[in-house]
Amino acid sequence: MKLTRWALPMLTATILAGCGTTSGNFCDVASAIRPSVQDDMTDGTKRQIVSHNNYGEAACGWRR
Repeated sequence: MKLTRWALPMLTATILAGCGTTSGNFCDVASAIRPSVQDDMTDGTKRQIVSHNNYGEAACGWRR
């Protein structure tokens, strides 16, 4: 398989882009999840949203 000149640099850039990290703590980078009425969610997804939002209330002082 013959690679063009730009294929290897593009592949490398794509792989390295996935290595980025977000700086800051949870309260700096997260926000409450507010699903729409039209969202079709499983019970597991609902539990995860409630857990996320409860943690945000306790740790960051989010309000409902």
